[in-house]
Amino acid sequence: MSSNFHFLLILVFLISLQPAISTSSSSIDLIQKTCKNTKYYDLCVSSLKSDSTSLKADTKGLATIMVKIGMVNATATNTFLSSHELVLNTTNYTNNDVVLMKKLLKDCADKYALATNALQDSLQDLNNEVYDYAYLHVMAAADYPNVCHNGFKRNPRLDYPTQLAIREDGFKHICDVVLGILDTLGW
Repeated sequence: MSSNFHFLLILVFLISLQPAISTSSSSIDLIQKTCKNTKYYDLCVSSLKSDSTSLKADTKGLATIMVKIGMVNATATNTFLSSHELVLNTTNYTNNDVVLMKKLLKDCADKYALATNALQDSLQDLNNEVYDYAYLHVMAAADYPNVCHNGFKRNPRLDYPTQLAIREDGFKHICDVVLGILDTLGW
C-alpha cells in the first residue's frame, strides 16, 4: 500500500510540473521562432535566453528585452569612451592629433548617449504599441555610431579605434535584432 501511495504522490508531482515544463518549452519555441525573423539568430537567441523574463514574455516583451540589452550596450560604450582609455594608446600622434582624438571620442560618447535616449523612446513606443515609431527610434539609435565613425573618416590621420569598431558592430547587430522582432509585430 505504501508503494502505491508513493507512486501516486510522484505521479501527482509530475503532473503538477507538466504546465511549467510546457510553458518553458513553448517560451523557448517563441524565442526561436521570433529570432528566425532576425538577421542575427544566434545573437538573438543567446541574448533572450540570458534574460529569465524572456520565458514569460510575448513577442512584444521579447522586443522590449532586446531594446534594454541595446540600452545597456550603448551606455557601456558611452562609459568606455568617456573614460579616455583609448587616448592612452595615442603615442604615435602629435599633440594636435591627441587633442582632436579627445574631441572625437567625446563626440562619440555623446552619440552613444543619444542612441541610448532613442532606445528609451522606442521602449515608450512599444508600451504604447506604436510600433512604427518604435522602429524609427531603433533605426535612429543604430545610426548614431555612424556619425561617430564618420568623424574619424573626416580625419584620416587618426585611426578608428579597433575596440570602438567592435563595439559599434555589436550595437548595430543588437539594433538589427530589435528591428527584426518589431517586423513580426504586424504593424
